[in-house]
Amino acid sequence: MPIRVLFFGLTASVTGNRQIEVESTGSAKAVDVFDQLIADYPKLAAHRLLFSVNQQYGTGHEIIRDGDELAIFTAVSGG
Repeated sequence: MPIRVLFFGLTASVTGNRQIEVESTGSAKAVDVFDQLIADYPKLAAHRLLFSVNQQYGTGHEIIRDGDELAIFTAVSGG
């Protein structure tokens, strides 16, 4: 099943993409997809990353369903 993955900020620079589509099994958790992305783009591991599933911060335990959106981004701070 296709999952849309969005990259923001530094993650887009590291991957060279703002958006990709990955295939996932019907029982995959968000952390499984996230781990696969780290394996595909090892330079991501050098950064403190956060992710969201369907625009909600992820814990990693979310079951990914057909058509879901996973966003990967770095932690940001403001002042």
